[in-house]
Amino acid sequence: MLDFKVRPVKVEDAVFINEMRRMDGVRENILGICSERATRSEDFIRGLSENDHVFVAEVEENGLRKVVGMISMTVNRNMRVRHSAGIGIMVHAGYQGKGIGTALFNQVIDLADNWLMLARLELSVFVDNDRAVKLYQALGFQIEGTKKYAAVRNGKYEDEYMMARYHIS
Repeated sequence: MLDFKVRPVKVEDAVFINEMRRMDGVRENILGICSERATRSEDFIRGLSENDHVFVAEVEENGLRKVVGMISMTVNRNMRVRHSAGIGIMVHAGYQGKGIGTALFNQVIDLADNWLMLARLELSVFVDNDRAVKLYQALGFQIEGTKKYAAVRNGKYEDEYMMARYHIS
């Protein structure tokens, strides 16, 4: 079993986040591009507001700490939809299938359900990303619809599922 910890993001994590965003096996599914610079990730972290909740998964290898996963949850700012939030997640290609995605999701779901009282969490996923769809469904997300021609990937327009999880107490 892989030993890792989930914690809030820090600016120093930007170099690892940038590496993941550009990595084969990650970039294709998160709308990253190979020319992204680390400053983009630094600016993202520095620009987080009180409505943004970002966690990373960190491992220690050979005495060095390394971020190998990230999840972000952004609570909608408009007063009429403040009961909902959007989620984005990525896991380092070499660490997928080891429970990191589930642990990251469990962190934001607990925050959403028990601390922020959010009724709706939403995300999008490419329709052919079966592993991710199965994970999201196991966590209570449902497919609400298909967004046609949602994004460019490998020279083609691809469709995405729009998925959501509901928590009404």
